[in-house]
Amino acid sequence: MTAAPGEGGALRERVARLPDDKRARLLRQLRGRPYVPQDEDNWFVRYSAADAPVLRLFCFPYAGGGGSVFRTWSEALPAGVELWAAQLPGRESRVTEPALRQLDPLVESLYEAVLPRLDLPYAFFGHSMGALVAFELTRRLRRAGAPQPSRLLLAAFRAPQLPNPNIRIHHMPDEVLRTVLLKEGTPPEVLDNGELMRALLPMLRADFELCDTYRYRDELPLSMPVSVFGGDQDVRVSRSDLDMWRSQAGGPFRLVMLPGSHFFLHSSQDLLLAELSRELGAAAARTEEGERCHD
Repeated sequence: MTAAPGEGGALRERVARLPDDKRARLLRQLRGRPYVPQDEDNWFVRYSAADAPVLRLFCFPYAGGGGSVFRTWSEALPAGVELWAAQLPGRESRVTEPALRQLDPLVESLYEAVLPRLDLPYAFFGHSMGALVAFELTRRLRRAGAPQPSRLLLAAFRAPQLPNPNIRIHHMPDEVLRTVLLKEGTPPEVLDNGELMRALLPMLRADFELCDTYRYRDELPLSMPVSVFGGDQDVRVSRSDLDMWRSQAGGPFRLVMLPGSHFFLHSSQDLLLAELSRELGAAAARTEEGERCHD
């Protein structure tokens, strides 16, 4: 159903007044997506619940993305892997909340939210901005002496110690942001949708500001295996930018280049999921073997 002219604002106001769970259900129905109940803290959505989970995969989306980016991934993951996706303020079921513009407060909130879910072995996956979030959240957990991920899986973001080679764009005019998004692989039909872009651009500006203002702090390399994934046609993140993640890994390191631009997690999703499944399957098998030996 299409709203008559002038009804859009009133409809948005009525949606905004709905309770969180009803608003989430309505928005997902309007977008043709299945409704997935959220936990009370709102920070994570569980997209699959394994009968006997042995490992949890927490996924962190790119700038402007919501948890539903990962909603279909569970179908391709190994048995025993439970899929959770971060749901950040300002998008999807949290569309009425302001997006965070600085990384440290975001990481601190995610730290508090993820702690109760670390009773099983787990891994982090992050794409673009999500890779930076996953990396800094891992370091925050280490500083607290909390359980560490068994795997850190990062995609489409330069090594954090490297200076940002790109101009800061969060304060640029809308047309500049559109040009950047087009080069990174955002579909033109999205960019040409005026109503969608009016809703999307404020959140994107906040996410770009979060990345633009990030300041790296020296710490020891991480102890878990680190795998980094890149698109061979990505104009913003080169292979050499990705290879520099090697210095953040105190253990095994892999660099895998896949076909596609910055958003290869969509265009090469099957290939990416095959790589992730290989690593997560091995980690889950080792966990099960360790439990049998312990018994």
